[in-house]
Amino acid sequence: MRKLLWARLAAAVCCALSLTSAQARVTRIVIDETVALPAEASGGMAFERLAGRAFGELDPRAPGNTIIQDAALGTEADGKLRYVATFVLTKPVDLRQASGLMWHEVPNRGNGRPSVVQERAFGDIDLNSAWQGDNAGTTAVRPTASVAGTHWLQLPVAKGPGGARITGEVFGRIVNRAGAASQEPIVQGNPVPYKPMSLDTAQARLVSRRAESTRGEVIGETTIAPGDWAWAKCDASTPFPGVPDATQICLKNGFDASLLYQVVYKAADPYVLGVGFAAWRDVGQFFKSAKADDSGTANPVAGVVTHSIGRGVSQSGNFLRGWLHLGFNQDERGAAGQKLHDGLWPIIAGRRIALNFRWAQPDGVLELYQAGSEGPQWWAPAADALRGGAAAGILDRCTATQTCPKVMEHFGSAEVWALKLTPEWVGTDGKADLPLPANVRRYYIASSNHGGGAGGFDSSLPGVGLPTTGAMCPGNNYGTGILPANPVPHTETVNALRVHFRNWVMRDVAPPASRWPTLAARAGETRGTLAPATKQGIGFPTLPQLRSTVPEPDFIMPVLDYDWGPDFRATDGSGVASNAPPPIRQVLPMWAPRVDADGNELGGVPVALLGAPLGTYLGWNITAGGARPFHQGQICNYVGGMVPFARTAAERAATGDPRPSLQERYGSHDGYVQALQRSAEKAVAEGFLLPGDAASLVKAAAASAVLK
Repeated sequence: MRKLLWARLAAAVCCALSLTSAQARVTRIVIDETVALPAEASGGMAFERLAGRAFGELDPRAPGNTIIQDAALGTEADGKLRYVATFVLTKPVDLRQASGLMWHEVPNRGNGRPSVVQERAFGDIDLNSAWQGDNAGTTAVRPTASVAGTHWLQLPVAKGPGGARITGEVFGRIVNRAGAASQEPIVQGNPVPYKPMSLDTAQARLVSRRAESTRGEVIGETTIAPGDWAWAKCDASTPFPGVPDATQICLKNGFDASLLYQVVYKAADPYVLGVGFAAWRDVGQFFKSAKADDSGTANPVAGVVTHSIGRGVSQSGNFLRGWLHLGFNQDERGAAGQKLHDGLWPIIAGRRIALNFRWAQPDGVLELYQAGSEGPQWWAPAADALRGGAAAGILDRCTATQTCPKVMEHFGSAEVWALKLTPEWVGTDGKADLPLPANVRRYYIASSNHGGGAGGFDSSLPGVGLPTTGAMCPGNNYGTGILPANPVPHTETVNALRVHFRNWVMRDVAPPASRWPTLAARAGETRGTLAPATKQGIGFPTLPQLRSTVPEPDFIMPVLDYDWGPDFRATDGSGVASNAPPPIRQVLPMWAPRVDADGNELGGVPVALLGAPLGTYLGWNITAGGARPFHQGQICNYVGGMVPFARTAAERAATGDPRPSLQERYGSHDGYVQALQRSAEKAVAEGFLLPGDAASLVKAAAASAVLK
């Protein structure tokens, strides 16, 4: 009787697992292309890249999927929602050489992240899989995948009762464009994914703006009459009103590069974009644990993966934070305590992706009216003092289901100044440092660009070493910075963090203690290293190469408290956004690291180039004018800059530069090399630089022209 009872119980459990596993899963994979990576290009181990497509389905009623906005409105007749996701899997040819670790990459704006040679030398597997489904223009899903291609997600649009079209107001923007040719409203590099229901311009509103402040203040707005523009394609040979086209705007008098244009219109057929969270989860789950798909096609790495780390950079790092916050690290079977990834590495990303709401524009780059800063950006539960709401944190759902991974995050200065980072550290009111949970490590690479610079030591050698020309400002046709790009690299620091993270996840060996600027003073500090984001607050020196007031109180890009409408759930960044564009309720205070007498930031991890500086390294830049004048004088969207030191005391005296010259600091070329070596040794000793990288940096400094 007892054996029969256990048999029935086992059958019931098996049946239950079978049913729950069917609630969200990859049902079929197709390998479209295989490319060999010879051993000499992979650290001595032969690898291959398999590009293909994963066909998945999910039940919107399943507990792990109910958070997906509009998922129940995108189903087929059987109640399932289906998608197609591209992927690229990079693996050892001989799986006996595999380490057991799989890196699951989140593509950034569709661009897959190439596997790293050092990781291939370890025998690590690398998986890129699609999540972004706002398929307009260049984001259309290809019929087949390619190892050299981009990753997009094919998913349904939401439909109302009886298949009725769902409508709503959306907006698009055109900036720094000139001439008679028509223009597409752009979100970063791709067209706005929602088309107008009608080409009648009387049913839309187009305005021009002379300026916008970082605080969202609008200056010089003018409404353009419906008869003076058209939804159409036009150019010099096909003048206004052009050929009707729902994706482009044609102006009767052409575009003025000194103005920004914004259009608000009624659109239809919103994509169920939140499916991107589930699709990325399910493809990762398939390659980590499945033996084969429903048709018997084998998982190419079946039985090999013992640990996995999800990784994303910038936009895709924000994806990881949103993905974890909404509970998607609980595996597709929904079992308590059963997590998908053992680690998450959101890189240079301090916000959550604007994805899981109706009419979302996840390709946005934090220009005005872009979502992503709503709700808790911090890990542990904390009150949102200025915006209100219940205390919450990113780890709330995974804590409840016992599925929280180990998390490593690292940032540079650009994330502070242009990507609205500091509320993650101090909340919305900035009154106290927020505690960091034990499963999270945080590292700050002071005075560095978004993603780090190219490194180097020489500004006098064309094409080598320090940059000499103004940096391009990332974003929607944003412009150019007045200062050359910041060269402070992230590469060597990341190399060390990679080793620490692998050991933490696979062997439970703790990485170095977290290090980032804080309001409270830490051991060895006389005061905290975080202060109000102004020239006076951070103690920034007056430099002759910059206007004397920079950075002003309104220079930093602050968090704007938007009103997205009554059906938008700010805590989760979900629901329906009905205000286009959204009114601004308030501007939150922002904070930034204090600086030393040179203007270089305090409070970060040791970096060789920062310990032996060649100038002031900035996480910000100032937008120049020229052909793209709209943002002139403002912060140059998340790119850094550099103000080199004078070579001699006489040179600096001639310009009134308060910073000691290179000669005054180091004396000679050998003196500089010795300073760089001491700085590198400090970084090695504290665990933030690998010995081999330290040796390479010292060798490069010795070969440089600094003070020669």
